[in-house]
Amino acid sequence: MTNKKLLVTGGAGFIGGNFIHYILNKYPDYEVFNLDLLTYAGDLSKHRHIEHESNYHFIQADIADRSTIMEIFKTNRFDYIAHFAAESHVDRSITDPEVFIRTNVMGTQVLLDAARRYGVAKFVHVSTDEVYGELDFDPHIFFTENTPIQPNSPYSASKASSDLLVRAYHETYGLPMNITRCSNNYGPYHFPEKLIPLTISRVLSNWTIPVYGNGKNIRDWLHVQDHCAAIDLVLHQGDNGEVYNVGGHNERTNLEVVKTIIRILGRSEDLIEFVTDRLGHDKRYAIDPSKLINLGWQPAYSFETGIAQTIQWYVENQEWWTRLVIAAQLNKQ
Repeated sequence: MTNKKLLVTGGAGFIGGNFIHYILNKYPDYEVFNLDLLTYAGDLSKHRHIEHESNYHFIQADIADRSTIMEIFKTNRFDYIAHFAAESHVDRSITDPEVFIRTNVMGTQVLLDAARRYGVAKFVHVSTDEVYGELDFDPHIFFTENTPIQPNSPYSASKASSDLLVRAYHETYGLPMNITRCSNNYGPYHFPEKLIPLTISRVLSNWTIPVYGNGKNIRDWLHVQDHCAAIDLVLHQGDNGEVYNVGGHNERTNLEVVKTIIRILGRSEDLIEFVTDRLGHDKRYAIDPSKLINLGWQPAYSFETGIAQTIQWYVENQEWWTRLVIAAQLNKQ
């Protein structure tokens, strides 16, 4: 597996950026192309240590810009596509659904057309467990790859739509592909609007921490490095046309997550502020990753080890997230 060209869309984002680091470390002969529009959540500073490497290339482009994407594919002739680029924040999808449709649905279609026209060995579409809807609080029930798709937010509906497009291009045109659906990720370089980095940054700043509703909503937490290892395995060994769920069996209520971070940082739970619940807030997500485990994947992080490592990273890299928090506040003014 040498001299392969890999296109990573959304490589300036959280998961895509970590995936680029993972791939370049594991496959030094790969040529990696990072395609990103650099919207509010895109940040290239995470790639400063590789930006001058001869096998890393950054391309600023909109995945929904058909003519530009076609020219990029024509020029570079990629072997693999790892498609992370997406609008992903549920709250933002509730206030502005249209941008999610444009990027997540139309952008994915453009990439599929380009992959079909110029040929790829594998198109891996990185999706989310949110396309399955919600589970009740029965701890014996999990999402499987056969769970019906029932999205409940504009964000998850846009991701479900893109999943169906990827499947259709496989069934209709024979495009080699896999779809991965992951649980909630956490780890280094996570944009500080999501629960874990938001909580860490606010605790370190001694600010109140907003918790939706009663905080009893449950999520299954997956360290981003375990997710990267899963996508790597699916990219190279996944059975063509298959869907793989990626989850860590690390279910926690949102309130438990917040209290864990507060405890590790030695602060008071008085920082917690319960706020009006999110519209359509799904009760619980939980994934059965048996199919992926049978392919050869095992998570390396427990939630306890992963959250401690993540908190330490945010403590040691306060300049990185402080800059993003300030920029976000300025954009709201």
